[in-house]
Formats: sequence, C-alpha cells, structure tokens
Amino acid sequence: MKKPAQLQDRLKTALLVIAALGLFAGLGVMFAGKPDLATLIWWGAVVPVLIGLVVEIAQSLAKGEVGLDIVAALSMSAALLFGEELAAAVVALMYSGGTYLESFAEGRARREMSDLLARVPRSATRHREGALDDVPLDEIVPDDLLLIRQGDAVPVDGTLATEWAMLDQSALTGESMPVRMQRGQEIMSGATNAGDAFDLRVTRRAADSTYAGIVRLVEAAQASKAPMARLADRYSLLFLIVTVVLATAAWWLTGDPIRAVAVLVVATPCPLILAVPVALVAGLSRAAHFGVLIKGAKPLEALARIKTLILDKTGTLTDGRPQIVSIEASGELSEDEVLYFAAALDQASKHPIAQAIVAAAHARGAELPIPQNVLETPGEGVAGTVDGRAVVVGGAAFVATQTGAPALERTIIEAGSVVVSLAVDGKAVGHLVMADALRAGTGDLLAGLRALGIGRVLLATGDRQAVAAAVTKGLGLEGVRAELTPDQKVLLVLSERKNGPVMMVGDGVNDAPALAAADIGVAMGARGTAASAEAADIVLLVDHLDRLLAGVEIAQRARQIALQSVVVGIGLSVLGMIAAAFGYLTPVEGALLQELIDVAVILNALRALRIVPNRSGQSAQGQ
Repeated sequence: MKKPAQLQDRLKTALLVIAALGLFAGLGVMFAGKPDLATLIWWGAVVPVLIGLVVEIAQSLAKGEVGLDIVAALSMSAALLFGEELAAAVVALMYSGGTYLESFAEGRARREMSDLLARVPRSATRHREGALDDVPLDEIVPDDLLLIRQGDAVPVDGTLATEWAMLDQSALTGESMPVRMQRGQEIMSGATNAGDAFDLRVTRRAADSTYAGIVRLVEAAQASKAPMARLADRYSLLFLIVTVVLATAAWWLTGDPIRAVAVLVVATPCPLILAVPVALVAGLSRAAHFGVLIKGAKPLEALARIKTLILDKTGTLTDGRPQIVSIEASGELSEDEVLYFAAALDQASKHPIAQAIVAAAHARGAELPIPQNVLETPGEGVAGTVDGRAVVVGGAAFVATQTGAPALERTIIEAGSVVVSLAVDGKAVGHLVMADALRAGTGDLLAGLRALGIGRVLLATGDRQAVAAAVTKGLGLEGVRAELTPDQKVLLVLSERKNGPVMMVGDGVNDAPALAAADIGVAMGARGTAASAEAADIVLLVDHLDRLLAGVEIAQRARQIALQSVVVGIGLSVLGMIAAAFGYLTPVEGALLQELIDVAVILNALRALRIVPNRSGQSAQGQ
C-alpha cells in the first residue's frame, strides 16, 4: 500500500512505545531514589509525543478543523511547564495509545485489501515474431497483437482479430449475458473473455483505454468526496471551551497555577481519544466476522448514519450469472428429461449459458452421460449424440436450421431473458428460459435495511431500461435508473445527497467511480472487480448481499456504544475537573482518576465485540 500511510503507522507505534517506556522507566528510577533522573526521563518521553501532537494540530488548523488534540497538548505543556512531569507522562501515554488504536484499525483494513487488489491486470501476452511473451502494460502500443486467454480481463482497448469471441461485459455495462463479438468489432478494456482464446489488435495504449479512464474518474470522485469527521471531533469545540474557561477561572480565582494544570490533566479527553477508537475497532472486528471488511473507523461511523441506498443490478441485486428460471416441454419429454438432454450435450461447450445448464442438472442430482459426435457452432449452439439419440441445443434459429423442424411456440418471457431450444431426433421438444435472476431474499433484505433507517433505495445500472424494470418489479424501489454511464452514476450519487448520507453498492468497473463518490461505497469483493474493491470503503468478502444488513446493524450498535462511553466518560471528567478546580485533586491524582475513568469507558466500549446482529440473515449467522 502507500508508503506515507506505512510511515505514519510506524511513527504512531514508535510514539506509543516511547511514551510507555518513558513513563514506567521514570517510575522505576523515582522509586530507586533518583527523582531528578526520573524527571529527565519523563521529559524525554513527553516531548516527542508533544511535538507529533503539535504538528497534527497545525495540519488540522490549516484545514479549518478544531479537534480534541488541543486539550491534550495544553495539558501536557502545562504539566511540563509547572513541574508536573509524571502527570504529563501519563497523559502522553493515554494520547499516543488512542491514536495508535485508530491507526491500527485502518492499517489492518489496508493489509486485508492487498489480496483483493492483486487481481488488477499488470501485464499482457503479446505476439512477437512467432512467439508469445508477457510484457508490462505500459510497453503495449497501438497495432500490437495480444492473446487474450479464457477468463482473462482485456487489458487495453482494441479490435477483435479472430473470427469471433464471447465476452462478459457485465463489469463495464451491466449487461449480464455474455456478448458474441465478430472480427473487427471494438472491445473495451475491462471486459472478460468468457469463451475460447482470441487475438486482440491494440488500438489505444493502456493509459488511454476505457479502464484507465474509469480509474481517473475514480480518482476525481475520491478527491471531491466530502471528508468524514471523527466522532470525537464533533464534540471537540464545546469541550475545549469548557475546559479552558474552567482552568482559567481556577487559576484566576485562586492564584494557584497547579489547579489549572490539574483541571487540564483531568480534562484530557481520553474517553473520546480511547473509548471511541476501542468501540469502533471492536465494531470493525465484529463486522469482519460476518464477512464485511470495513476500511477504518470513519467508514464505520458513516455506515451507521446512511439514509439512501443505491444498488447496481448485475452481480449485486442479481447473481450476475445466467440461471434457469423455467423449463417448458412439448409433452413428449418431461422437464427433467429436457434438462437432462440439454445438459448432457452442453458438457462439450465452454459457453457460460451451457455451463449454467450443466450446473443446474448436477444440482438436481442428474448423472450425465458423455456426449458423442459433438459439433459446436460458436455462439450459436451444439449438435451431437446423447444415449444414441441425435440432440441439438442452442438458439431457436440454430435448432430450426439443424433439424428443419419448426421451433416450439413459447410463452412471452421478460426482458433480459434468453431462450435455449432443444431438439431430439429431429423434433423440437422443449426449451429452457435463462436469466440473471434476482438474488434470493432480496425483498427481506430491503425490508431489513428500511427498518434500520435507510428510507430511500434506488437501482442504478448500465443495462437496458426494460431489463432493469423487469428485475426490480415488486421491490417497491424509490427509483430505477437504467442505461447509465459511469459518470452518470456519479451524478446520481451526488444528487441523492440532499436526502442524507448515500451508500452505493456495486461490483463492476463501471461502479467504481460512484463507489468512490458516495459517502459509503460497498463492493462485492468475492467476484467483483479489483477496481470496485479499491474504490470502496467497505468490501463484502463473501458473495451474499445480506451481509450488508449485518454490517449496517453492527455499525449502528458500535456507534451507540461509543456514544455511551463518550457521555459517561465526559460526564465523569467534568466532575473531576470541578473537583480539581476546588483543589481536591492534584495533577497526578487527576491523571490517576482519568485512568480509572478510561478503564471504565474502555470496558464499556469492548461490549462491541459481543454484538450479534438481529437482522443478519441465516447465512450471516452461520459465518
């Protein structure tokens, strides 16, 4: 991942180690009868933390942000200035511990993303003087001839240099069914080869290709994305004012600066600095247990406040793979027999629809014989012999041409469906209707999300309007937007912000810019593209959309626990500040009192580790 993030993580770790070693080493030396040396050690422990803190405050103020870090800096500085080095060392340890916890959460999320991002294509196989060699993408130039193997993502834009190819463009356009391409047709980078290997004549460099353009759109969306404030910082200004006023009043009225120091030490906002990160890190861990990878505490906070959900269609709202939705037989064969003959012959084909038919037959427990005399017409259909009978399976026109028999009349099917016809012994006997079906339990999922406070749910897809309308029929969505380009999806996300924070869920390359622009972007990481996983704030590590329900509920409950810790902790701190102002607490006693408060609020925050979502779904519960 990025080196600046790694350096920042290491710096926060180093500061925590320095603060911890300095505090305890100084205590050891003090108890050994060397208080002057203990004072020097505590200075050495506090100053590096204080310098790092001042740098962070300066950076925040330059952005117009006022955070609780100022209170911590004031308490450490005042304690050192007035000879309360032990109190300063305690505050330094508490502060560095809190920042380390936040850094740890974000660093863990970055490390877990590395496996997902490993799928990004970085090289291609090029024809050169009768041989094949793998070359980096930046070495590919127009007019190069590339070999695209089955399952490979097309790395650059080009034209098809072989007779035909079968391409899965769902990640780019939202069209769920593979598309047959002919020689000379343009192929976009980011599409996946769903058929046999083919040659691609390059027309654009990688930096100018479709995929690269979408990546640039992602970067622009991320740059324009409104920053999410930390939960702690939203209470910072009021608490800072109360602290400074009370400390100043204690000094002014009594003439004793030590009382002001004691107030500042007790006021060090450790319930916010420590308890909030603990609750949120626990929430991150709990969400990961249910297959929801959240990239840090800020996205977890934002997830708890989402009001609008925008869903992609293919691979998100639907499974993204063709499935049999109905089988219609002529009467001479049963539905099971139609599936049997079609699946037996389709074993010889690599076409995604053929493989889906075979998978459906296996799911029903069918034992399929090996077909004989197979002849496949790519993209059209297959003919051969099964159990000694002549079988033809494929498109209606292909079956009619092969058999000379008229196709069976079929019922009207919904937009986006594909009909696979079957003929046995020269006679049409039935057909199978294939479609990218809605995920099971989608209605219950949407109802659960609405119960959690998400009031608007919309569909945004690059697929055709008729297909989008057919898929979402009966779901009661607030809007269906079809035939959208990646930049139009971004505009939809931005326009929906007027209704509150927006969450976008998708899995394709074309979804990545919208995921980056949304307050929370969620990627389907199990089969989604690396571009969408990188742009998203949250990745569902398993291919179950119902995990989103568990993630939202965990985020809301973790945030509630964090808020409880804040209210209780700050309330106790205010009481301690008042006691310090009246001279009942010294700075060291105030630091120890703050430690007790910290323990209490941290124990409360750790309850987030035991969150069990009520609406997680059966599959989530079994994680």
